[in-house]
Amino acid sequence: MGLYDKLNSRWHERALQILTVIVLGHWAEHLVQAYQIYVMGWPRPKALGILGLFYPWLIQSEALHYGFAIVMLIGIWTLRKGFTGTALKWWTIALYIQFWHHIEHLLLITQATIHHNLFHSPVPTSILKLVFPRVELHLFYNAVVFIPMMIGMYYHMFPPLGESSPNCTCEWRPKAVQPAAA
Repeated sequence: MGLYDKLNSRWHERALQILTVIVLGHWAEHLVQAYQIYVMGWPRPKALGILGLFYPWLIQSEALHYGFAIVMLIGIWTLRKGFTGTALKWWTIALYIQFWHHIEHLLLITQATIHHNLFHSPVPTSILKLVFPRVELHLFYNAVVFIPMMIGMYYHMFPPLGESSPNCTCEWRPKAVQPAAA
């Protein structure tokens, strides 16, 4: 059994937990950034989240943002085989949305790399960034990827009747009732 098969069977639960920690850490960064802007009144260029307080150059780098987008895309794609039925449907929705999110970041990192911005913008821009501010757009993307991921995980852990995955350890099954000892 290869790595891919192990990640989608006996290691699926641990792999999903690791991906969830990464996603929640990313969420925390964006929520702190929004808090810095809307509650603390910081100007947007100074509101860099928790990591940005210590490593502002890292947060301002398109490489970090693209790296996260690609890690998410690879994580969702790689762990998809372990899902079935309703869980697979929701996980696939998250995959499609994350793919688009990745395309937006690919546009940003390409512009930053070649030093030529789209639409005569003074800074690298993406398609939806033309309409929405970056902080709000990232909160939106995080939400629209996270929600179907969590719904998919819920149906994966608590599958409807007939949708169990026999090779996965993620399902929370009630323990079989043991006959009373005589």
